[in-house]
Amino acid sequence: MSILDGAKAQALTMATMKGYDLLREDFDGNLPKVVALLNRFSGAGDAGNEDNLRLLNMVAGHLGTPGDNWREFALRIRDEVDPDCARTFVRNFFVNSVALGMNRQRRVNERYGCNCPWAILVDPTTACNLHCNGCWAAHYEGARHQSLSYEELESIVSQGVDMGTFVYLFTGGEPLTRKGDIIRLCESHPDCYFSAFTNGTLVDERFADEMLHVRNFMPAFSIEGFEEATDARRGKGTFRKVCRAMDLLRERRLPFGASICYTSQNYDSVASDEFMRFLVDKGALFSWIFTYMPIGKDAPVELLATARQRAGMYHKVRDEWRKSLPIFLADFWNDGEYVGGCIAGGRRYLHINAAGDVEPCAFIHYSDSNIREKSLLECYQSPLFANYRACQPFNANMLRPCPLLDNPGALSQMVRAAGAHSTDYTAPEDPEEVEERCRATAWAWARASEPLWELSPKKALSDSLVVQGKSPTAWVSD
Repeated sequence: MSILDGAKAQALTMATMKGYDLLREDFDGNLPKVVALLNRFSGAGDAGNEDNLRLLNMVAGHLGTPGDNWREFALRIRDEVDPDCARTFVRNFFVNSVALGMNRQRRVNERYGCNCPWAILVDPTTACNLHCNGCWAAHYEGARHQSLSYEELESIVSQGVDMGTFVYLFTGGEPLTRKGDIIRLCESHPDCYFSAFTNGTLVDERFADEMLHVRNFMPAFSIEGFEEATDARRGKGTFRKVCRAMDLLRERRLPFGASICYTSQNYDSVASDEFMRFLVDKGALFSWIFTYMPIGKDAPVELLATARQRAGMYHKVRDEWRKSLPIFLADFWNDGEYVGGCIAGGRRYLHINAAGDVEPCAFIHYSDSNIREKSLLECYQSPLFANYRACQPFNANMLRPCPLLDNPGALSQMVRAAGAHSTDYTAPEDPEEVEERCRATAWAWARASEPLWELSPKKALSDSLVVQGKSPTAWVSD
């Protein structure tokens, strides 16, 4: 997408919101009008926008096909989500964060030679009311309590918006131990969209009503499968509390999703068709799918998913669920080929912990900058983030995007070169120690992913970069 000037941005905003209103009024009757409208205002004839226009018309084709699961997904949003909440999502998430925000980010990148993120993950606190197996936050109970003040959270959002970041996701700890401050941020920044990775146990009727009031907050409930699998990792009774939270939101027609971390132990539960249909039936509109990362000195390595399981999730998402179920799925790390590898280090997102340390990723606990000492822009220009920018992608095989889980040696080299330090609150460790826990899994996935990558249409694009002398960095030799 080419950089939009003020007039074009305003025109596209008006066209998008008009298109949304037309689809809600008469989905099938007005779909051709909406496609024509967006084609007109998205820059038809501008070579910089051709890819976006092709994508727009491809999506329109799905929406106009009876029985298509993407059409059913759009109809779910129309029928199951409060109209004002849906309209706010379209305006803030698509117009502000994509059409307007990404162009503002691009200007920052070009002017300052850095990566300006599309989204920022923030830990408001280390506090959590659960003690989940394999979660690094579970080991912070004995550490000095860490929290960002409301003023610091407000500053992060304000600085981010100035540079084009309109999406903020809260992590932790359990972010809803700070739900009053989260609602306050939503009210202070009605042009932004907020979310949280939450265990769901603190969602009550009052908070659900507050969500309906602000309209720009959408939680992702952490769930590990059905009751036995979820309670085994998160504690007895957690599954039922999460289900109750989903019911409270669905009663109010509030949008929400799920966050799934698959491990060697819960894979069979979360990879089942029954579980994914269960999420759809409960009202989840999306699911973020993560694979377990052994972060923290005592993290159980045996929870790492096997290469067979990671490949199994690859096929489940791509070959089955995305073709049959009306739910949006993002499969980290298996979707690396669609986004050109690793998106951390500010390329698309970054993480700020509860002590103010700015980290490349929620799973990479190393930093050389802190928001209490630098502006966000100065943090983006730090040596560690510059190293990420210079080295991405970390492998020509985009199914191996992660510098830690997939490419042993990449993380330690960048951390050492930047002079960065461990940000673990209780047991700081050298990056080589973390890499060693992932090494065997990395080699197994290197072998298993190669035949999948060979069949990917994205491989041809990667190969063309090599021909042009723009070969992606290959950290490991198989």
